[in-house]
Amino acid sequence: MTSPCVSAPPPTLLAVFPRYSLPPLLLPLLLLPSFLLFLLLLSKGVSTTMNSSHTFLYFAYGSNLLKERLQLKNPSAVVHCVAKLKDYKLVFGNWKGLASDRWHGGVATIEFSPGNEVWGVVWRMNMSDLESLDSQESVKLGAYSPSEVLVKTQGQDLHSRTYIMNSCIYAAPSPQYLKVIMMGAEQNGLPKDYQEKLKSIDTNRYEGQLSVMTDLGIALRKARERGSHRLDA
Repeated sequence: MTSPCVSAPPPTLLAVFPRYSLPPLLLPLLLLPSFLLFLLLLSKGVSTTMNSSHTFLYFAYGSNLLKERLQLKNPSAVVHCVAKLKDYKLVFGNWKGLASDRWHGGVATIEFSPGNEVWGVVWRMNMSDLESLDSQESVKLGAYSPSEVLVKTQGQDLHSRTYIMNSCIYAAPSPQYLKVIMMGAEQNGLPKDYQEKLKSIDTNRYEGQLSVMTDLGIALRKARERGSHRLDA
């Protein structure tokens, strides 16, 4: 009499690899490369997400229109778009009337003015540069306050960070400062009529040397050299 056919259970790992032939640490060692690869991919994915989310938009309307000026202390800045801020106007002055040691004249700020508009550049920057940008705008000193504004670009509204001077006493800018603003406006293709408006601004005719202009000259020369190298490649 034959026994009924019964499926045999699948062989266990120990049946295939007898206990005596599989050292206790061998299985973890075999799995370790796969586990390390998983951790590597996971870490790359997390860091990519952090990099994309740890940025902010900054609306510049003064000397930071010029890329080389902004990148002197904020290297992560890249152009996001050109935009305008409605119902504000561009003015020049000094915080509490204290003349700027850096620019030897009034510096740019904006003030509420219905019907007017200020054109500028929206930069995307890493959060790691936020402290440097605040320092450039003398936030801790109280000269400027960060503010969130709604700027318009190609039918889209963007919430951006900008800076507005406190206790502004009007003063004319130095020719060098205004030149940097106009260079930035031209570099980023601000409207021609707005560029003409910038050119018509009166300056204080300061003729002295400015260290920031020396730094800018070096940065601009390096930018031109990089551009020529790319053309030669």
